[in-house]
Amino acid sequence: MADQQELDDFFAHAKAALDLPADTYEDAYQLGGAKFADKLAALVKTGKKTATSSGFELYTIEQDPLPSAGVYNIILNRADKPVALTFTDNVFVTPFMKVTADIAKREGEDDQSLASWREVHQAFFSREYQANGIQFDPESSMVVVEEFHTVYPVVQTR
Repeated sequence: MADQQELDDFFAHAKAALDLPADTYEDAYQLGGAKFADKLAALVKTGKKTATSSGFELYTIEQDPLPSAGVYNIILNRADKPVALTFTDNVFVTPFMKVTADIAKREGEDDQSLASWREVHQAFFSREYQANGIQFDPESSMVVVEEFHTVYPVVQTR
């Protein structure tokens, strides 16, 4: 579990460096679970990953609210250390099979193709759903897509 003071300090540094208007961040979390957290956090930190997806049905089971647009979030590495601060631009729910090539590319993983995205995410969602006692069905399951941009550290663009 991430150290709350460390998270607050990270956000305070980002807020001071960027003169952010927000008083706080919404959440701090790992992407892809511990196995992929370092790789995905690094993609976010460099600005290569600007979208992520999660299983819609899992929010109902875990009774978690859906992510919100217009908020800051801290992305953590495998050791639950803060790596990047993101701002969520948009959140929407769509069928798994309707995820577009653009979203697959924005997720920044593997070769960034839609085929690769479907393969990797079907396997990931299947494991996550099974762990929660339900079955993932690519033909009927829904995904929550979050589109964001990294605000801290500042991403160097060319």
